[in-house]
Amino acid sequence: MYQFFKTLSDTLSGKASIFIILIALVTFFFPSLFAWVKGDTQTIILGIIMLTMGLTLTPDDFRLLAKRPLDILIGAAAQFTIMPLVAFTLSWLFSQVPAFDSYSTAMAIGIILVGCCPGGVSSNIMSFLCKGDVAYSVGMTCASTLLAPVLTPLLVLWLAGERVDVDAVGMFKQILIVTIIPIAIGFFLNVWLGHKNVFKKIQGCMPGLSVTCLACIVGGVVTTVHDPLVENGLLLFLLTFGMVFCHNTIGYLLGYGVGILCHFSVAKKRTLSIEVGMQNAGLGTNLAMIFFVTTNPMAVVPCAISCAWHSISGTILANIFANKSKNEKG
Repeated sequence: MYQFFKTLSDTLSGKASIFIILIALVTFFFPSLFAWVKGDTQTIILGIIMLTMGLTLTPDDFRLLAKRPLDILIGAAAQFTIMPLVAFTLSWLFSQVPAFDSYSTAMAIGIILVGCCPGGVSSNIMSFLCKGDVAYSVGMTCASTLLAPVLTPLLVLWLAGERVDVDAVGMFKQILIVTIIPIAIGFFLNVWLGHKNVFKKIQGCMPGLSVTCLACIVGGVVTTVHDPLVENGLLLFLLTFGMVFCHNTIGYLLGYGVGILCHFSVAKKRTLSIEVGMQNAGLGTNLAMIFFVTTNPMAVVPCAISCAWHSISGTILANIFANKSKNEKG
């Protein structure tokens, strides 16, 4: 039985982007499938994702934060300056497109939310695949996630506060509930039970569970935005995807550029690129659904598209980096 679940987990984590896209497409044609993913249910699902991240953490990961403070500081600074500012700039540029005008506020909120979130959990996997600095990736993800309860609400308030009321205190509490607490529980469980074989087997199945939970969140968002997307047609989707694509790609490029300026090793430059470009869009989706779905329901669209696209683009970039390493060795 264990081998079945382990194989299933490995398959889902290895084909994460394909699985998430498939769920999104199926849900678009059968929107009632994930109608149950909303409110507290969605919060619990995101909490499970963060719990799976916590189960991989060890005391050595936190010692890394103390051993490499400057590198982590550079990475966190890049994360919380590049992506929010690029998101703000893109939201203004795309608001100039006439077809985007009616939804410019909602779309701006969505992309700014994604930009202000910490690094994505799957970025650690991508760093491993591209022969990057995995320890640095884990350290950056830990640091940005720990900073998120304070920095994410403040940045959203600063960048989107003029467009819409932002409940920064409520956002702080929500991020605390869905990120810090589950990660802490996972970490302490790993410290307490990490040496037991049964627990190690459970850990081996966690990547698949994480991907499944992320797919559920994407499915729930597609259900929520299905009717507005159908009403407004393909053009709105393409414009939103264009904004998400630019945001993500610029993040990769500028992240790598920061690595060049800081004279990082090739492995560390690749890691910084992926860490900066890939965001925890699942968290952004949760925040959009809780704080903005009533006044600006379309704000969840950029978050949902980012959920799927960041996994796809991260896989593509990791493969490009990995192939480059093979060619250089050959």
